[in-house]
Parts: sequence; structure tokens; C-alpha cells
Amino acid sequence: MATTTGRPDAGGRAGAHGILVPDARLDRLLHGVLVALLLVCALRYVDRHGLDASAAFVLAGAAGLAVAYTARPLAARHRSGPTGWVVLLVVLWAALTVVAPSFAWTAVPIAFAVLQVLPFSAALVVVVAMTALVGVAWSRITTALDPTVVAGPVGIALVTVMAFRALETQARQRQRLIDELTDAQADLAAAQRRAGALAERTRLSREIHDSVGQGLSSINLLLQAAEQSWENRPDAARAHVGTAAATAREGLDEVRRVVRDLAPAELADDDTGAALPAALDRVARTDGHGVAVDVRVHGDVVPVPPEVAAAVLRTARGALANVVEHSGAARAVVSITYLPDEVLLDVRDDGRGLPGGVVGPATHPAGERGHGLLGIRERAELLGGRVAVESSPGDGTTVSVALPLAPAAS
Repeated sequence: MATTTGRPDAGGRAGAHGILVPDARLDRLLHGVLVALLLVCALRYVDRHGLDASAAFVLAGAAGLAVAYTARPLAARHRSGPTGWVVLLVVLWAALTVVAPSFAWTAVPIAFAVLQVLPFSAALVVVVAMTALVGVAWSRITTALDPTVVAGPVGIALVTVMAFRALETQARQRQRLIDELTDAQADLAAAQRRAGALAERTRLSREIHDSVGQGLSSINLLLQAAEQSWENRPDAARAHVGTAAATAREGLDEVRRVVRDLAPAELADDDTGAALPAALDRVARTDGHGVAVDVRVHGDVVPVPPEVAAAVLRTARGALANVVEHSGAARAVVSITYLPDEVLLDVRDDGRGLPGGVVGPATHPAGERGHGLLGIRERAELLGGRVAVESSPGDGTTVSVALPLAPAAS
């Protein structure tokens, strides 16, 4: 059955003001039970009293009650429709029960409708009144008035309605706790994003200070020296200017690298996941600088979160920069492997290896590659990943990075 209009329930549907949330399966069951009870009670009445004028009135009332219950979707279209619908059901039921007490059994589905639509106080009064009417109606067909026939059902009705009320209160409290937990998780996620952004700003600040800043300071000193030597030592002045120009070119390349790492445009709007392998191919072609770099893809290519894709690309660039600058390698292989819950990146070269050799998690090994590996490790840890390095002198180096496809739990 369709739900009645009113306040939204916990699921976001248009609910009612009652203490029971309308449920389509329960409504269909109650409708079937009501029709079955009306049919049985009507047959019993005709069997006991025959088809006379009173029977015609009773049968018409039973049919009217069944039709009225079926009209619930129409009542739900109007703001006050559900309340009027319930009032009509209760009035028809009460008239039938007074004339034919056997129809009192149909009170159960009617009471559920009352609990779904009316506010708690009104529902409590109506259900108690219906229960009392059932007791009075049954007392009419007994030889003597039995107070327990009225008091017992009324007490049960009170306890039942109060139990439903308690269950509804507990459900609301649980929903409130769930909402609070959801808000807390959202706040935590926002805090993690802010922490990640702060870490990235810290990294960029460190890179700019250690590379571009130092380069500009060197250029300034070289130009000052050239100015002082311009007339007396022109050859030395030209050498200083040439060195400053070379430093400026290196600084420009460094700025371009930092800007490129900050916003990898090649990964934007990647709905299929194909952009990441393609970006790795471009990195292999442009960042190899004399080293033959092969890119290999294992597993089914799937879209990965943007922050993970950016980390994979930046890690590949950093690892290849180490290969080009320090390894003396002739060949390197960049492998990306897609697993159900994580993506793996391996950068392997055939160079001279790290001094002293490394096997296991990347920390901060001494030697030429220490700073590059430290940056790779810090980036992976921000995303809940892990880094391992395998190297031995003269046997090349393998840098392995595993990044989860879902955010790391705090």
C-alpha cells in the first residue's frame, strides 16, 4: 500500500505522524487480513441471521469498510487525507461492531492503520476506545456482563501502544546516533583532507626552498660577483654569468616539475582508468633522459581515486628521476598492477644499486637516493600505503609502492 503523507520517516519517504512507520509489505498483509476477516465475519452473520434487511446493511457496511481501506493511496494525496481516512475506517468499523459483534475481530488491521497515521496521544485514545467497544459488543451477546472482557483488552491495548511508543523512541535515538556518527565521519574525512593538503603544502615549500630558493640565491651571488669583475676580469665575469644562466635554466626546470606534480592535468576526468597507464607512458618517454624505460600493465585496468592516481604518477616520476640521476642504469621497467583492493607500482632498474644495499621497507637510507625515497614514503603513508626497496650494489634497485583503492581507516 502507498504510505500516507506527513513528516519524512527515517528512510526519507513521506511518512505519517503515527508511531509506526508505514511499510508496504506490512500494509499489504494487513489489507489481506482485513478482507479475509470481513469475508469470514459476513458469512458467519448470514449463517446465523439469514439474508434480511439487517444482513443487507451489515454486508454493505463490510463492503464499504473494505473499499475504504483500499482507498488509502487516494487519501495520501491530500495533506489532511490520511487523518480523514482513518476516521472513516474507525467509524465504519464501530458501526459494524455495534450491529454485529463478530466484526470486532477486524479491529486489529484498523488499529495498525490508526497507529501509522495519528499522533501518539490521539492514537492511544482511539485504540483504547476501540478495545473498550470490542468488550462492550461481546458483552451484549453473553448472558452476564463480565468486567474482565472490557478491562483485560483495554489493559493489553494500553501496554501494546506504550510498547510501540518505546520502540519508536529507541529507533529515533538510534537514528540520531547514526546521524551524529555520520557527521563525525564527515568531519574526520574533512580533517584528513586538510591534513593531506597541509602535508602537500609542506612538501612543496620544502622543495621550493631547497631547490628554487637556493638556485635564486646562487644566481644573485654569481651576478654580484660578475658585476664586480666586469671591468678588471671580464673572463671571470663571463664565467659567472654563464654559471648563473645554467642555474636559472635548472631552476626553471625545477619550477616546471613542481607545478606539474601539483596538478597532473593528464589524470583529469578519468572515467575508465585508462588515463593513468597513458600518463605513465608519457612519463617514460619524457623523463627517461637516455634510459630505456618500458611500461607494463598487469590486471584489469579500473578507475582509481584521483589522489591515488596522482600519487602513482608522482612516485613514478620521482623514482625515474633517481634512476636517471644516480643509478647509471641503461634500462628501467615501470610496472603497474591492479588488485581488487589496491594498486601496485614497481620501478626497477639495472643500475649500480644503493650504497650498502637495502631490502625491506623504505626508511631513509644513507646515500644518494635518500631524499627521493623519503618523499616517496611520505606520500604513500599519507594515503595509507606502504613502500619497499630492494637493492644490492651492482644489481640494480626496485622501488615498490602499494596504495589502497579506498581511504585508509584512522
